[in-house]
Amino acid sequence: MSNSDHSHRRPVRLLTLAVFALAGLIFVTSFNTSKGTNIRTDDSLLKLSDLIHERSQKNAGLEDSTGAVRREVDALAQRDNGSTLAEDARLKALENAAGTAPITGSAVTVTLNDAPPGAKARIPNVPEPQPNDLVIHQQDLQAVVNALWQGGARGIRVMDQRLISTSAVRCVGNTLILQGRVYSPPYKVTAVGDTGDLKQALADSPAIQNYQLYVNAYGLGWKVDDHKRLTLDGYSGTVDLHHAKPVEISS
Repeated sequence: MSNSDHSHRRPVRLLTLAVFALAGLIFVTSFNTSKGTNIRTDDSLLKLSDLIHERSQKNAGLEDSTGAVRREVDALAQRDNGSTLAEDARLKALENAAGTAPITGSAVTVTLNDAPPGAKARIPNVPEPQPNDLVIHQQDLQAVVNALWQGGARGIRVMDQRLISTSAVRCVGNTLILQGRVYSPPYKVTAVGDTGDLKQALADSPAIQNYQLYVNAYGLGWKVDDHKRLTLDGYSGTVDLHHAKPVEISS
């Protein structure tokens, strides 16, 4: 074999040795990282869903602490501010409008739920459902909230949280994310107001009428309950506003 043949083959052999050396380094690093465990299926690794629920529970605890401190501050401020009865009445009206004060009255609760596992078409001449046909979507929850406001709701609670002007009902898949907390179906939306007006607004909503088609066809959950007297707690979380101006409320 000529010297020229050796000169052409040497780089190939060196490249092969380099590849094997790199592979060995990767195997050693992987072993040291996993400490002898299966790094693909190690249960000690925190799943993203677990992390989301953990953060949701932490947010709930922080909201409870914030609410307790806020109530103490409000009580001290009311005791020492020397305000007049008219000023106290105006403050109370603003709190009611902002959703930070409890509200009591007759109410309606709407419960929405995913279809049962393995749901099929329940009525003739209806195509078999696709996966998206069997779960609650953001538009369904938003339609209920909008209809209840339209029906004159004095306050609305979604799950265990009071809605305020900055609240946003968002869903990722069939998971609700509301004000930093995560919920799974069934979803409950409760509104305080005239129950007749509230239920009529639900019946008149085109979006809810469309949802009812899927209720009948595939078994999506829909339930409306009346309450003669129910109290919605005031919102106690933080408000992500940098600038705010109170609206004029007629006495």
